[in-house]
Parts: sequence; C-alpha cells; structure tokens
Amino acid sequence: MPELPEVETVRDGLDRLVVGAVVRDVEVFRDYSVRRHDGGPAGFADQLRGRRLDAAVRRGKFLWLPLGESDETRGDMASSGPTGGAALLAHLGMSGQLLVRDPAVAGGWAHPHLRVRLHVADAPSGAEYLDFVDQRTFGHLSVTDLEPTPDGAPGGLGSALPAVPEPVAHIGRDPLDPAFDADAVVAAIRRRRTGIKRALLDQTLLSGVGNIYADEALWRARLHFARATDRLRPVEVRRALDAATEVMTESLAQGGTSFDALYVNVNGESGYFARGLAVYGRAGEPCPRCGAPVRRDAFMNRSSYTCPVCQPRPRNGRW
Repeated sequence: MPELPEVETVRDGLDRLVVGAVVRDVEVFRDYSVRRHDGGPAGFADQLRGRRLDAAVRRGKFLWLPLGESDETRGDMASSGPTGGAALLAHLGMSGQLLVRDPAVAGGWAHPHLRVRLHVADAPSGAEYLDFVDQRTFGHLSVTDLEPTPDGAPGGLGSALPAVPEPVAHIGRDPLDPAFDADAVVAAIRRRRTGIKRALLDQTLLSGVGNIYADEALWRARLHFARATDRLRPVEVRRALDAATEVMTESLAQGGTSFDALYVNVNGESGYFARGLAVYGRAGEPCPRCGAPVRRDAFMNRSSYTCPVCQPRPRNGRW
C-alpha cells in the first residue's frame, strides 16, 4: 500500500504537471471507483467539468485538488461547502495510481486497469489526460466540500488554504506537515494505553505512517513495537517521531518504496527505497547495526520486523 512518501511523490508530480489545468470532460469506466461520491458517476462528472485544478494538497495518505472556476465558468457555479469551495479527493488504496498522460506520446494505448479519466486543457506539462488507474479497486475518487481547519492552519502540504475535505477532517497531521505539533502528539501518544507501533499507525494521532515506515522508525529509535505508550518517556516517543520523519524524508528523496509494479509516480516510474530498508521484509537477514538475525512477528493481521538485540521485547509490556 502506498504510504506517505509515495503519496507525496504523486502530489509533487501533480503540482508540477497539472495544477492550473481545466477539466474539459470526465469518463468513469468503473462506477465502484467513485463509490464515495454522492450522485454517482454522472454527478461526479458534472461537478468536475469546467473546473480548474487549483492546487495539489496532501495530508497523510490523502490527496486532494481544490477546484476553482475557469474563465469560462466564472460566476456560473454556485459555491459549495462551508468555505465556499470543493476539491477532488483521491485515496489510492492499495494499488491506485494517478498518471499524467500526453496522448501524442502515449499513442492510443490505455492502461488495462484504467478506472477514471479526466480530459484536461491548459496543463503546464501540455498533458491532456489525468488517469486514475487501480488494479485492486480499493482506491476511490470523489468531489467533496472543503471545511475550515480547527486550528486555522493550512489543511495540508501544498496549499495555504486553511481548509480540508470533510472526509479527511478527523485525520491527524503528518510529520512532514509544517503545522505538525510534535510536542502535542508526544503527549497524546503517552496518554494512550497501547503499544507504540499501534499508536504510530493510528491516523487520528498522526497520519501517513504505515507498516513499513513504522518498523523502520522503531528500529532506528531502538524501540520494540510492543512497548507500552504510557510507560515510555517523552524523549523516547519523540525519538520514534523523529525517526519516522527521517526515514520518510529519505524515502521521499528516492521516490518512495516499491515492491512491485503497483506503485508508480505520475510518470509511471517506480520508487526504489526498498533497497535501503533495514528490517522490513528482511526476516532472518543480519541487522545492519549489530548483525543479529531480523525477527518477524505477526501483528494486526500483518507482520512486524525487529532486531531482537537492538529492540528487546518488553518483559511485562502490554500489547
């Protein structure tokens, strides 16, 4: 599943290649991909035609493009939402991709898992299509109202607008967000009675950290995933947050983590941070720090990878 660095790579590509473009037409090839949109495929298309893609914004794994009025439609559209605005909201699910395509280069080829196509004009890149591709169909698109942020800060990375799509309002800020309050998150985590990895994965506390980067961050912080949050010192929780920020920043610089062809950026290129993972997916291999064999444990229907020497399991820790 794409995690924060992968989604940020996509957001950055959209910001450079399609922000400012106007949606001329919309084709929905699979209704399920717009299942979260009130009004179905027809309503989805109607709310996008003629709108300008004003920005590319991300909070955690959620991505949205605030919609403006084009020169042709200015004054003809009723504003929506508490802020008088709306956005195209995308969640990539497990295999969703947003691909910016130029028909002159791509020819007549269409991706076999193409679900939604936006025909755009005036894109900075000259592209004419913004395609939503999703092999496993867990992702979705919708047009949703924007609502003010409770703290008055920008809704996410990529726009100064203090607004966020209603379905994202409950999602915490992520460690790469300039408005992220690390001290407040440390205090919130220590108030929980759970394991530190469960807390890192709780998107209401902080967003964007998934299974891969949680394991990598905890290895760097020398903390076992079962350490009880209410027994950790503030400095230990802060160390985990700092490590999560570091590992995601490094992954972002390399285009994200890709294990197969399902995650690609807007140009169809895969990331390669998987080569730099210390413990995730490396059961039985030597720990890069001490040489002990990496251990794999079942965790929330998934797996956790730790070094048994660098990250000793708590003797009486709660899960």
